[in-house]
Amino acid sequence: MGKQKQQVISRFFASKPKIPSSPSPPSFSSSSSTPPPKISATVTFSPSKRRLTSRLSSSNSKPSKLPKLSPHTHNAIPPLPNPSLHEKFLHRLLEPSTTCSEPSSQNPKPNPTKYTPLELQVVDLKNKYPDVLLMVEVGYKYRFFGEDAEIAARELGIYAHLDHNFMTASVPTFRLNVHVRRLVSAGYKVGVVKQTETAAIKAHGENRLGPFCRGLSALYTKATLEAAEDMGGGEEGWGGESNYLVCVVEKGVLEKNFECGVESGFDVTIGMVAVEISTGEVVYAEFNDNFMRCALEAVVLSLSPAELLLGKPLSQQTEKLLLAYAGPSSNVRVEHASGECFIDGGALAEVMSLYENTGEDTLVDHPYHAKQSTKFTEQGNHRLTIEGIMSMPDLTVQALALTIRHLKQFGFERILCLGASFRPFSSKMEMTFSANALQQLEVLKNSTDGSESGSLLQFMNHTLTIYGSRLLRHWVAHPLCDRNMISARLDAVSEIAESMGSSRASQNIQGLDGENSDTTVVQPEFTYILSSVLTMLGRSPDIQRGITRVFHRTATPSEFIAVIQAILCAGKQLQKIHLEEEDTVKNMRANTVYSKLLKKLILTASSSIVIGSAVKLLSTLNKEAADQRDLKNLISTSNGQFPEVSRAQKEVHMAQEKLDSLIDVYRKQLGMRKLEFMNVSGTTHLIELPLDVKVPLNWVKVNSTKKTIRYHPLEVLTALDQLLLANEKLTVACRAAWDSFLREFGKYYADFQAAVQALATLDCLHSLAILSRNKNYVRPVFVYEDEPVQVHISSGRHPVCVQNLLNFFCLSKGSY
Repeated sequence: MGKQKQQVISRFFASKPKIPSSPSPPSFSSSSSTPPPKISATVTFSPSKRRLTSRLSSSNSKPSKLPKLSPHTHNAIPPLPNPSLHEKFLHRLLEPSTTCSEPSSQNPKPNPTKYTPLELQVVDLKNKYPDVLLMVEVGYKYRFFGEDAEIAARELGIYAHLDHNFMTASVPTFRLNVHVRRLVSAGYKVGVVKQTETAAIKAHGENRLGPFCRGLSALYTKATLEAAEDMGGGEEGWGGESNYLVCVVEKGVLEKNFECGVESGFDVTIGMVAVEISTGEVVYAEFNDNFMRCALEAVVLSLSPAELLLGKPLSQQTEKLLLAYAGPSSNVRVEHASGECFIDGGALAEVMSLYENTGEDTLVDHPYHAKQSTKFTEQGNHRLTIEGIMSMPDLTVQALALTIRHLKQFGFERILCLGASFRPFSSKMEMTFSANALQQLEVLKNSTDGSESGSLLQFMNHTLTIYGSRLLRHWVAHPLCDRNMISARLDAVSEIAESMGSSRASQNIQGLDGENSDTTVVQPEFTYILSSVLTMLGRSPDIQRGITRVFHRTATPSEFIAVIQAILCAGKQLQKIHLEEEDTVKNMRANTVYSKLLKKLILTASSSIVIGSAVKLLSTLNKEAADQRDLKNLISTSNGQFPEVSRAQKEVHMAQEKLDSLIDVYRKQLGMRKLEFMNVSGTTHLIELPLDVKVPLNWVKVNSTKKTIRYHPLEVLTALDQLLLANEKLTVACRAAWDSFLREFGKYYADFQAAVQALATLDCLHSLAILSRNKNYVRPVFVYEDEPVQVHISSGRHPVCVQNLLNFFCLSKGSY
């Protein structure tokens, strides 16, 4: 048996007999009719490889020996491969390819880059927003891609690395505020791309197998940062500096002086619109300017813009001045826009289309609010605004149209529809300083390092609120030149200073009382109420920017409650001040105010309309839920408001009841009366059973201990999925309701804005009263209109010199 097996094995390893084959294919030998192609010198092989080739070719020419027998099987050893095949292989190996030796007329098509689904979204977004630095939300991070990642790594000090086809870098989501501010302060336009669907909604939708849908949710620049979403409410978000967006357009004008025969005077007419998006203030102007652009320089120095929008075409002198102001040290962002499309009436059409659309949105009867009287009032204000726009100069309208088009990409164009916020840069009631006067007199900044320290504004600023400080800056840069307005402001400052109990005010009032004057001593309770209100507002957020963020629908619930509560508390405190009528001035009473300006300001800040609206708005919200950022329990639906939220809450309640009722089924199925759902490490609705208990095969084992196993039944997993979907639908409904609630604030915005402006004015008057009391300044006295104009100064002092030189700097007595 073994011998037969050995023979079989021997036959298996024996060489097969040669079968006569057909004539061999033509080889590349010298006997061939066609000589082999000449090897080009471009083939790069080492000399050792060429020697090996020559040895192989020479060995093939020797006569073959008899085949050797195998010592084990005594069979012939298989011969070496056919030498002609070796030669053919070597010639093929050394033969240069025709594609390499001959220049190709057609360039080979590069292989298309394969992008991941997320990278495809990034490429699409980058094509839509080429000039925006994008931060893409991916899970719990915001990621940068491509060149944006390199910029972020350089500016933020983070690590960038190659991932698939792009360089990428990332920051955590809870640090969005910090990193956006750092990028914006560096001069970049930053866009935040967020996921537009949640995991549960995506799992039940048509896009369950694809990536999350994403879209641009917010754009940030220096001028729009304080009004944008997710940027307010913190210490970094409430700066006192103004962030004007200034749009400049111009038209060439050449005036000739025919008497001298030379060109003189003005060569351009400049139109300007400045928008403080975070406060709703709009400043406009049109003026002629000379070759040196002195008037434009004065406007820029007075407003201190954070961003410049240059409407092309601009002259070389104008662009040079603006770019010099926005140099590397100033860190002012500059953006160019073409204004040629607004030359032939297109600017007015652009502005009117915005106001018409806004008017239609305002007059829509909302199902939750809006009475007929409110509609007519808003319609009247809307018409007055259109009349004011029609009366503006042409270049100002062009600048306004460019600003509207620019703000549309941020969603802030609605702020320009508030006619009450418009004011001209210069008027007959105020003085306008030249650029040289602002710099040489150090009105706003010192001439040493350009800071506010040591300037006239810093010396006079004793305000307690940020918005009061911004208003005082405007007062210092634009002093009054109307006698009646100056007298009204002086009366208010004197009354506040007298109520503080200054010695000079007491002496003057005693003398006036003896002469049966209408001036009456104001008791200290007025000062106490005013000081307490301003101190409370100073500790509160910037309510001026806060109500504007509410108008833009970018405020958070906690921010909304804080702002409205601050206005409500201030109004209720000011209502304690008794405003005496003019015909009963003789009646002495504590907390009495006699200045007409103070009366007007206190009545505006403590208006019953503002207080009633604040109480109504706060009654709709849950403060505890706002502090905990619980959007689901934020809005009260007891009054029949927001039916979508009520329906979503009912669906959540039904899904929760269905899930909780499953425990009764499992008690009967397992025969355990005391069986309950349990929660372990964030995993809810677990059923814990001993090791020996048999369960259905479709139950999912979650975790276990030495004695128990915890399961999720299939019905529980289905119910949990439905509950999660209902909760996310409730979140979407609550977000829509919150947005609708903020939209409805638009009809209260004008009243709240007037109240905040009155509080800012009271803060400025209080600051001037403190200055006069501390420095023992006196009130100037005006001469009668029939008397000659004169300026008489007695023991005059320069406030900045007194502070900086530490010596008592005094002017000599005299008349000028």
